[in-house]
Amino acid sequence: MDEQLCYAYAVVESSAPLDLAGVRGVADAPVALVRSGAVAAAVSAVPWEGFSEAALKVGLEDLDWLEATARAHHSVIETLAAHTTVLPLRLATVYLDEARVRQMLGEREAHFAALLGRLADHVEWGVKVYAEVPPSSPHTTSPSAAQPPSEAPPSESATAGRGPAAGADAGRAYLRRRRYQRQAREDAWRVAEEAVRRTERQARGLAVERTRHRPQQGGLTRVPGENVANDAYLVPRRLSEEFRTRMLHAADGLPGVRVDVTGPWAPYSFTAPLAPGAPEGAGQR
Repeated sequence: MDEQLCYAYAVVESSAPLDLAGVRGVADAPVALVRSGAVAAAVSAVPWEGFSEAALKVGLEDLDWLEATARAHHSVIETLAAHTTVLPLRLATVYLDEARVRQMLGEREAHFAALLGRLADHVEWGVKVYAEVPPSSPHTTSPSAAQPPSEAPPSESATAGRGPAAGADAGRAYLRRRRYQRQAREDAWRVAEEAVRRTERQARGLAVERTRHRPQQGGLTRVPGENVANDAYLVPRRLSEEFRTRMLHAADGLPGVRVDVTGPWAPYSFTAPLAPGAPEGAGQR
């Protein structure tokens, strides 16, 4: 089937000084602008067989497809953001044709124009706080890490045949280990909370907005430590380096805590999704 759909990446001002020659997006397709009044959308043509509603349901569950599509999607957005203010659209925002994109822009022109004005000359910075929090289970921590060496519980061979007294000693050692472990976790969380408070204080006077995201867990973190805060800040571009420097030093003197700073990005966390009624998604009319 040769029918094509229209993949939309972001909304920009119609007058934005953009040269899209050579810019390619999803499915290695060239990117162009569809204009409607004061706003425009960056789009590219994609094949129906890969981006229809049915195909997207399959693709979004395919990690290889998802990674490739996300990389191309965000590459286009970051290319645009290097030259103008952008309103990033959600991954896999697909319309039947350019006419539907133009209709959506016309219906939301005032909203998009106001948002573009508010976000002009601002960028997003990501700030994540990680803490080395000891595990809660005594079976996942070595005795040397969970308690002072002098309080290590006796081994089974050392207690074998010693009767109730030996068992009581082992029980007391176990309880001491658990108390020590619990105290270590509480101390780690107190230090982490102080680091989060410091990042919030350092952002004052620089960031104009903050969005709190859910901390990443498990394999999503891909870095050492437990993610205890995952925030995004909207910062005037001229204050970016000062903001980054402050955040990188926010955890100075706090053992077992790290602050990771990423950016500057397009303001992904500060643009509302398409309004209800906007025909988003392949096959929707």
